[in-house]
Amino acid sequence: MSDDKPQHRKFFLGRQPILDPRQEIVGYELLFRSSEKNVSEYESQDQACTSVIVGALAGFGLREVLGDKDGFINITQEVLLSDLVEILPREQTILELLESVSLNGTARERCRELKSMNFRIALDDHIYAPEHEELYRFVDIVKIDILETPPAMLPEIVGELRRFPVKLLAERVETPEQFQDCLELGFDLFQGYFFARPVVLKRKGIEPSKLAMLRLLGCLRNEAELDEIEAIFRNTPELTFNLLKLVNSVHLGLREKIRSLRHAIVILGLDKLRRWVQLAIFASSDSRGINNPLLEMAAVRGRLMECLIMERYTLPRGSDPVEAAFMTGILSLVDILFEASIEEIVKELRLSDEIASALLNREGELGTLLALAETLEHANFGEVQELVEKTDIPLSLLLAAQLDAYNWRRSITAGNP
Repeated sequence: MSDDKPQHRKFFLGRQPILDPRQEIVGYELLFRSSEKNVSEYESQDQACTSVIVGALAGFGLREVLGDKDGFINITQEVLLSDLVEILPREQTILELLESVSLNGTARERCRELKSMNFRIALDDHIYAPEHEELYRFVDIVKIDILETPPAMLPEIVGELRRFPVKLLAERVETPEQFQDCLELGFDLFQGYFFARPVVLKRKGIEPSKLAMLRLLGCLRNEAELDEIEAIFRNTPELTFNLLKLVNSVHLGLREKIRSLRHAIVILGLDKLRRWVQLAIFASSDSRGINNPLLEMAAVRGRLMECLIMERYTLPRGSDPVEAAFMTGILSLVDILFEASIEEIVKELRLSDEIASALLNREGELGTLLALAETLEHANFGEVQELVEKTDIPLSLLLAAQLDAYNWRRSITAGNP
């Protein structure tokens, strides 16, 4: 019995973004899996569900994982009818009733009770049926799996549900075309990796937020320390990319390959940087900013990778290997953001061989860590386990680094880098 101790209750954490019609993040579905088991290896759905709640509250902390976004947490029949769900923070939790929940009178009354406590209710993988109309009158969100629903039936289903005060969420939206179709049908929310496709973004680039630019200009005018200037770039992935483009534009004959953000700033020089910022502020326009899901992913990847390198080799932040890890994560989505090939971007930015190999082929230690970060995002927990074993990363280190990355990104969006 002594082997059955809390140290075995460790979890991989997956967050699947929920987006609004502007493709801004409004919430996450949280997915936890036992780190000692593969994706589906649970004694029961109830065990999986309770593990999510315990892990979210005690192991990770919802605030740290979600920031100011909503959290969708899967709920089984048994958990719905228990008082366990009542310990969840009501202002930030959406109780997602799994398709296995029997939507009978008992379940409806329990949902009414939870609604009276200010919880929000979602129906997962739901199939419209007239007998559930009473439930539709007070449920908040209905999730529809568009890959499991015949396309010809979707307009009728949406029309029926539109008679009720519910928001419709399209699940498993994987292509821009599917997103556009669902948008035209009147869906309110979207879940899937359609946003990670180049044609989603209508412009060829994402301009830095004016706030970040103004902060940077203030630092430069006040002759702030290099650490403070560098921090603004670290907290703004799109600004980092523009810096690298600027360095290579100004120094066309650059022989030295860029190793880190600080290296790029030093090569450019503060005077040239100041002039560029002044011009860029007037030329900039609004974008999705901090709620852009691609920028969110890039920032979390960079922080996760640098944390793993720091802890693995006991290195301080700012050291070359740590900075290389951060830059690799930050740049790992620029091909999608700017609708260009990663080969073209790596060549244009003159990145070090180590960073280039990681971005192009997922080779070397940085390439493996980048693959691990990507696999965590997609909640492929079986593959995560394989990569953990391959890299010999202690599980406690991975989980701590992941939580640090989420918490750090939350602190940025809250304005406290």
